[in-house]
Amino acid sequence: MQARPSLPSWQKLTRLAGEKKHQHMNDLFAADSERFNKFSLELPGLLLDYSKNLIDDETMSVLFALARETDVAAWREKMLRGDKINQTENRAVLHTALRRRSEQPLMVDGENITAQVQSQLVKMEAFVNQVRQGHWLGYSGKRITDIVNIGVGGSNLGPQMVTEALKHYSDNSVNMHYVSNVDGAQIVEILRPLDPQKVLFIVSSKTFTTTETLLNARTALNWLISASFDETAVAKHFVAVTANKENAVKFGISQENIFDIWDWVGGRFSLWSAIGLPVALDLGFDKFKALLDGADNMDRHFVQAPPEQNMPVIMALLSVWNTTFLGAKSQAILPYDQTLHMLSSYLQQAEMESNGKSVSWHGDELDYATVPSIWGQLGINGQHAFYQYLHQSNNVVPADFIGSVTSVTPVKGHHETLMANFFAQTQALMTGVNEEEICADLKAKGREAPYIDAVAPHKVHKGNRPTNTILLKRIDPATLGMLIAAYEHKIFVQGIILQICSFDQWGVELGKGLAAKIQQELQAGETRVSHDCSTENLIHYYQKVSGGGAV
Repeated sequence: MQARPSLPSWQKLTRLAGEKKHQHMNDLFAADSERFNKFSLELPGLLLDYSKNLIDDETMSVLFALARETDVAAWREKMLRGDKINQTENRAVLHTALRRRSEQPLMVDGENITAQVQSQLVKMEAFVNQVRQGHWLGYSGKRITDIVNIGVGGSNLGPQMVTEALKHYSDNSVNMHYVSNVDGAQIVEILRPLDPQKVLFIVSSKTFTTTETLLNARTALNWLISASFDETAVAKHFVAVTANKENAVKFGISQENIFDIWDWVGGRFSLWSAIGLPVALDLGFDKFKALLDGADNMDRHFVQAPPEQNMPVIMALLSVWNTTFLGAKSQAILPYDQTLHMLSSYLQQAEMESNGKSVSWHGDELDYATVPSIWGQLGINGQHAFYQYLHQSNNVVPADFIGSVTSVTPVKGHHETLMANFFAQTQALMTGVNEEEICADLKAKGREAPYIDAVAPHKVHKGNRPTNTILLKRIDPATLGMLIAAYEHKIFVQGIILQICSFDQWGVELGKGLAAKIQQELQAGETRVSHDCSTENLIHYYQKVSGGGAV
């Protein structure tokens, strides 16, 4: 297979990047009054404006050629039909099948996974209705009022992000809580005010071997048994989402209380499965289904739209352009909607765990930049924290600005103020302000020359900072589903173009393995294996202090 840098489109983009670095977006806008119409895309429920990127017709044409030369469409077909494109783990990648409306069979290893997904959805719906309607009773006969989801990574971030984003659609039939941190402070804080007679625990772990999740689950189990004085109470208060039923049963969870997840679903793409039980329990199954339908709508768009009108393809190409060719090291995710306050963290995991890699499909070291580091937070908060860096640092940070036309909690004047900042920031990042303009403004305000000479250089904003603007008509289950799926497909396309295995995460495993060995040493109170001198002395210090010794 041809190495990416040898592709004609890649070489053209390398040349174009050298030229574009000397252009300014202000000039591009001045030269083309149709720029927004050319470089924006509207779908039912959301709009993408990507005109504030350092692109022109030629650049986009070559980027689309890159998508063709890297066979994005063919790889998309392979993914959707269940080919094992997760090459290092020999697995299919079919999170799209979890929200697929079609009832046509989809065969993987001789099994119809469409039927499997539908079966689990039916089971989920029945369970959700039982709990929300008060028919699922705890060990003392009381209805469930609180649900604690125990998981980490994809088993936590996805469901929690969605329940936070859609909390205004909840009827508060139950109260949702999330435990992900192995630091005991979190689970203690969550359990302290709860009544064990009324709590249901969801233990979400694909392998049911995740150390952090199982430790938290055992703490919850001990808490329940100490209150009920009855080990059989576990059956009424614990359910599991896992691919390892045997381990879940050994833990004490009843077979009928176990929901399936499959090896063709990656953790960070799993909220559409039974991992999304917290979402369905909090919002009701109808709204969970609307979330799936929204994602399915984006899946259809991704399959049917040509590259030039394909939102995930365009988002991926722009990321590759900004990072691999223009040299951006990071990208900011900046939601201007309080409901999306966890979106930056969610997308951080989704992209960086997928494509934060430096070897090709064939195991060869890559000599080009792959994906940026993803970071960010709510827009207004960020403006008073790190936007100084975005505007005036020597490092150019492309940013996605995400907002909604209609607020789910309208308060007079608030949304207009929020959105005024939303629009102003992308404009300011693009246009900047030069020293001549600053001097004229200060002079008009009556400032004297010495002051102007001293201050003007500090007020210069170079601009030319790339941004994408994504506007949702309203944050609701369907539009949120579309937004998440758009980023999922963006990540897939990035991986194909960059020739990266997007669906494994071996970089997570090394630290986990070492942690298991060190944990045994901490429990034994001695060092049993050889470490570097830093790690060994850190462990000795910890053991000495925790054992009451003087420092």
